[in-house]
Amino acid sequence: MIPRIFIVDDEAPARARLSTLLSDIVADCPHYLVGEAAHAQAALEGIAATAPDLVLLDVQMPGMSGLQLAEQLVSRADAAKAEAPLIIFVTAYDDYALNAFEVQAFDYLVKPVRAARLAQAIARASRLRKPSQPFVAPAADGATAAPRQHFAVQERGRMSLVPMGEVLYLKAELKYVTLRTKNKEYLIEDSLVSIEEELAAYFVRVHRNALVARNAIIGVERGIYVAEGEGDADKPQEVWQVILRDIDHRLPISRRQWAVIKALVR
Repeated sequence: MIPRIFIVDDEAPARARLSTLLSDIVADCPHYLVGEAAHAQAALEGIAATAPDLVLLDVQMPGMSGLQLAEQLVSRADAAKAEAPLIIFVTAYDDYALNAFEVQAFDYLVKPVRAARLAQAIARASRLRKPSQPFVAPAADGATAAPRQHFAVQERGRMSLVPMGEVLYLKAELKYVTLRTKNKEYLIEDSLVSIEEELAAYFVRVHRNALVARNAIIGVERGIYVAEGEGDADKPQEVWQVILRDIDHRLPISRRQWAVIKALVR
């Protein structure tokens, strides 16, 4: 089994350090890093959404401690008659080890963690753990329905999940679709048509090659657009463009979609 891993640590450098270690060992210890969180509440939400097999968890955090979070995860899994993720504590303190195993910790690593020791812990857990499945709520007709909450992207040999709420637009380019967030672009293999059919409540088409998050639209304006690859290739045209939150980039609105977008920004 290739485990899905979630990191919880209130210190950003510590999360970055673990992420780097995971990248270093991915060839010998395959895994997917599916998310991270800086505090317990975000961790509970992220873990519920991504269903990791392993959680790399700090002990001392503001608010709910790592030990308390582990108890919550076990309690929630028991209530749902599901399997809780395995907990590997990663901490700077060695005097919480007994408490950690009282909350069913799988392993206990003391910082600074060596790559070989982390790989050993993950490999041991992988041999014991069955692949987890995300919770799927029953639909009214008895079928199962699980609305997508993330887009899976691959970077440097590992899989990450981009929360749907962070996606500003999706644009078809050659064989791939570019997914844009506030700070980054990713390439995904989903087709624009399939995304539109599945997530029409969240995304609206603005042009034949672009979908925009409905909640990211903050206005429209006139602008110049170069219609590359179309009838009048490279000829500048004045068109309406959609204004998105958090970024300066504009996307053209086709004549066919203008009435739809106009209605959204009234």
